[in-house]
Amino acid sequence: MSDPATYDVCVIGSGPAGMNAARFAAREGYRAVVVEQEVDVGGACVHRGTIPSKTLRETALALTNFRRRTAEVFDLEVRDDMQVESLMRRLESVIRAHTETMGESLAVEGVERWHGRAAFVSPEEIEVVRVAGPPSRVRAAKFVIATGSKPRTPENVPIDHEHVLDSDSILSMVYLPKSLTVLGAGVIACEYASIFSALGVEVTIVDAHPTPLGFLDPEIVGRFQDYLMVVGGGRFIGGRQVRSVAWDDVQFVRTELDDGTVLETDKLLCCLGRVANLDALDVGAAGLAVNDRGRLPVNEHLQTAQPNIYAVGDVIGPPALASTSMDQGRRAMLHAFDLPDTHPPETIPVGIYTIPEMSSVGLSEAEALKQHGDCMIGRAEFSQVARGHIADISEGLVKLVADREGRRLLGVQIIGEGAAELIHVGQMALLNESDIDVFVDNTFNFPTLAEAYRVAALDIFWARRAREAAARTPPEPALTD
Repeated sequence: MSDPATYDVCVIGSGPAGMNAARFAAREGYRAVVVEQEVDVGGACVHRGTIPSKTLRETALALTNFRRRTAEVFDLEVRDDMQVESLMRRLESVIRAHTETMGESLAVEGVERWHGRAAFVSPEEIEVVRVAGPPSRVRAAKFVIATGSKPRTPENVPIDHEHVLDSDSILSMVYLPKSLTVLGAGVIACEYASIFSALGVEVTIVDAHPTPLGFLDPEIVGRFQDYLMVVGGGRFIGGRQVRSVAWDDVQFVRTELDDGTVLETDKLLCCLGRVANLDALDVGAAGLAVNDRGRLPVNEHLQTAQPNIYAVGDVIGPPALASTSMDQGRRAMLHAFDLPDTHPPETIPVGIYTIPEMSSVGLSEAEALKQHGDCMIGRAEFSQVARGHIADISEGLVKLVADREGRRLLGVQIIGEGAAELIHVGQMALLNESDIDVFVDNTFNFPTLAEAYRVAALDIFWARRAREAAARTPPEPALTD
């Protein structure tokens, strides 16, 4: 075997976390290589997760919006024999365009690409088995493990990828089901549940936790639940464990819960966690071991037990979102090469692409109360801005969290159409440590949903004024006999 190729950093996996790590290292002048076992870059995010599900979501959202906004003009219904594939005709072109863009980006930034399956032979070296030719080796000063994850399959949920599906096989359904049970209430579960609900499927979410998406602001999650149940006709069953799942060999998937409740639906989607893709990597040869949940433990700098090996993205567990994974790749490289970090993790936005979508950045109301003892809240309904009425999207909400004086912005939470786009206004304000009044004093385009920031900021402004006025008012003199 020839001498190993040497690099400053070797990234294993080309999903959002790995791509960002490699590109960041290259921009800082380090020699970087990405090893990817798939033909194209992007990982599961592009080929089986984010891009396919969001492409289907756009179709569902378009149908929902068209139906709502033209109810008096057109009668639009989804056919009973609607094929899932027909709802995703643009998928191939979307994936191709995205992978080409990412590949070009790596080339422009000087990141090398190896196509093959990687396995550690030591903490400083990996072997790469390619499609053709003998194995090759890579030696690097730093390694980044970013191999992603796959759906976890509980023993009592017999995944057959036809009637009982996981998040990798759900889009392989030929026809839209009439009813669907979704096990789990995390990001993937809630996104698919809301998408299929918008397409007219009767959806039931079952989870052991009392509410879905426990890491988000409860007020925002409550709005999502209300929309799913009232508008979409779905339901959420919380605080329940699954006792058994079985296809009846005729028509229904039968799901029995621990309280005796039995659900019978056309299909079942299991979203009860994910497992790190580490089977072929032989992390033991690098002196690493997974924890009891099959993930790689890391410290606050994303370092594994081997200081020169970092792990980012799904392989280290939740939140396992694209934005947070990308930031982990960036922070790992900052630490690896002793570079200062000027962007704290709390300024990284979170986007949940449910219908309606949800997004947040900074502190939630509960987090602000815990850290600061008190806070002021400003709210703006989409129904309070002209664009909300014009587009008939009055169910949205922008929520601003400020410090106890009502001056400094601490966080933003949004639910409604375009939430993941609107959140960036709040993100930039947090990064620039802007005063709440920046939303009051500056002019927004009219009519836009972004005007909700001004309405929410004015909510805080007037509450602050009232509090200040009350503090200046002398107390009433005490009555004497």
